Amino acid sequence: MAYVVKHLPDYPNERLLVGPKTFADAGVYKINDEMALVETLDFFTPVVNNPYDYGQIAAANALSDVYAMGGKPLTAMNILCYPLKSLDKDILVEILKGGADKVNEAGATVVGGHTLQDNEIKYGLSVTGIIHPDKIVTNSGARPGDALVLTKPLGTGLIISAIKANKVFEGDEHLVTRSMCQLNKTASETMLEVGVSSCTDITGFGLMGHAYEMAEASKVTLSFFAERIPIFEDCERYVRMGLIPGVSKLSKKYLKDAITIDSKVREELVDVLFDAQTSGGLLISLPGEKAEILCTKLRERDVVMASIIGEVCERRDISIVVTP
Repeated sequence: MAYVVKHLPDYPNERLLVGPKTFADAGVYKINDEMALVETLDFFTPVVNNPYDYGQIAAANALSDVYAMGGKPLTAMNILCYPLKSLDKDILVEILKGGADKVNEAGATVVGGHTLQDNEIKYGLSVTGIIHPDKIVTNSGARPGDALVLTKPLGTGLIISAIKANKVFEGDEHLVTRSMCQLNKTASETMLEVGVSSCTDITGFGLMGHAYEMAEASKVTLSFFAERIPIFEDCERYVRMGLIPGVSKLSKKYLKDAITIDSKVREELVDVLFDAQTSGGLLISLPGEKAEILCTKLRERDVVMASIIGEVCERRDISIVVTP
């Protein structure tokens, strides 16, 4: 997609504060000196078996882009592709109910949407939020000396693959569903309270892919401590079982020349670092002296897996360094 976006026409607009060229989490359009709109959209095929949970996860995932930029979601519109002629309409009701309940939990409102006949279920949201034009958090503000904090464990892509292959271990589907359903609302509000340099949410490009975007946008090098990165317990077993999502393999191949990984880091763990996430956590860059304060506050507010996982360095000839 980077190649495609790079070749699209550019129509300058002084009110467009954040657009597609920066690969940011969402677009930001200035209304006046006190308010800007945060606009985002995301949808995907089912990732769990329960339709209500799927609706919640899809909604939480779409809302996450607003939270990553420090915004407050206001409205949402459903996007739904559905095989109306072959599937029970009660399943459709459960999906939309799950999404609506999650939007309500975020303090936003579903205002409508669009449904399309398709051979495969796809669901998500178009979300509009608000933010002060001077308080936008982007993926381009990381500074040397910052610490890196991650707010959710990695491995959702591997567990989703295991669910689809009917090879998931007992308890893992419940565990990953709970994580994916969790809004990044608390994490976003807490990072704004503490004060941060940069943020992005971890979704389809995995930790390494989104970290690469942050490093490139900020013109820095990110250094990660692999053993400090929280992951779901069984993920390395799923790697050994060959359940790596195809998109994770593509990310690893695409980024091979931009990342240096110490040979002491287990290969299974490396694959988890590239794992494509659904409704993952926030990767936050902030001054080092604030990192423990942020993690403590997050844990007190039930973001229990918040961890310091790396640091920001002066730009080198590589975007990311991973050490044990």
